[in-house]
Amino acid sequence: MNSSSATASQSEVLNNGQQTVYPILFSIAFAHLINDLLQAVIPAAYPVLKENYNLTFTQIGLITLAYQLAGSLLQPLVGLYTDKKPKPYSQIFGMIFTSLGIVSLSYADSFSMIIVSVILVGIGSSIFHPEASRISFLASGGKRGLAQSIFQLGGNAGTALGPLLVALIVVPNAQHYIIWFLIAAGVGLIVLSRIATWYQNHLSLRSAKKAVIDLPNISQNKIVISVVILMVLIFSKFVYMASMSSYFTFYLMEKFKLSVQDSQFYLVLFLASCAVGTLIGGPLGDRFGRKYVIWFSVLGAAPFTLMLPFVDLFWTGVLSFVIGTVISSAFPAILVYAQELLPKKLGMVSGLFYGFAFGMGGLGSALLGNLADHTSITYVYYLCAYLPLIGIIAFFLPNLKKK
Repeated sequence: MNSSSATASQSEVLNNGQQTVYPILFSIAFAHLINDLLQAVIPAAYPVLKENYNLTFTQIGLITLAYQLAGSLLQPLVGLYTDKKPKPYSQIFGMIFTSLGIVSLSYADSFSMIIVSVILVGIGSSIFHPEASRISFLASGGKRGLAQSIFQLGGNAGTALGPLLVALIVVPNAQHYIIWFLIAAGVGLIVLSRIATWYQNHLSLRSAKKAVIDLPNISQNKIVISVVILMVLIFSKFVYMASMSSYFTFYLMEKFKLSVQDSQFYLVLFLASCAVGTLIGGPLGDRFGRKYVIWFSVLGAAPFTLMLPFVDLFWTGVLSFVIGTVISSAFPAILVYAQELLPKKLGMVSGLFYGFAFGMGGLGSALLGNLADHTSITYVYYLCAYLPLIGIIAFFLPNLKKK
């Protein structure tokens, strides 16, 4: 997209308010794909790292916790800062941190070096997500659920591709083959630089024309209560997701005696289903209301999670696909609902919810890893099956109207 067409598109967004800038949406989604692909290298490499360094499940959980905390604690702060002072080129620095983490992980020779490596990747993610989510919101042209789904689809696709590429490139060879993922990081830097140019021009146009902000027609107390409910739902969703992303391969290897590579392909199937769910969740929220999508997607996964520990390998694959599709449709709706609750603090809200999601995923992974060491991986899935039942509290979310 050349600069003149980019400027025209920006003007349409400002003047019409309903013109969706699809080139930017697909570009930021592709950048999200690369960012999350590089993140997904970490859990996908767990079987290799576990074997190389004789790690316990508790140590694997601690690796996830370190990575997720690095991503979660910084994101709200980054979002709050960029709400006041937008930084169009900040995502480039985020990708640089992630690249350093990938290089370090490929040559890490101890548990402590692995921790340092994943923290660098977590910092890169914390810088990327708040501003990237804001760009998706600004380019949506009012189709916020669709825009967030496109953005999230990129992330889910990257998360699904990561284990597949690790299974094909790293598992048959050696840990240091992780460094080949720097090629993806290089492509990401090119894409992000073009997005940053659009964002910089867009900010200049917005400063020349005051934007109208739609505020929710509910009290401050209801906003606070709604945010708390959304965070409880995030806890339910992402702790269950942590059980799948971090330990599903080990569950399949223990229960069905699969090889590392075969179990990775089942993980890819689950992660691909998450991409499908993400794609449909946002548009359904635009059409039927975000509250109902949130309610259905979290609580609706419960029957399938409760059946998962009791079925054979074939139905495990089928149910994991259904679970991923249903439960992943929640996050675009949750994030856009939160942005509409607090439309003047887009960066802070995006950073808070991404950060909380990362934190819950990391904490859940650490606790579940410790539980697996003291019981079994299969027992973890018996316990986690009940988490989606928490989704019933979405009933208490208000239906948002604007003023």
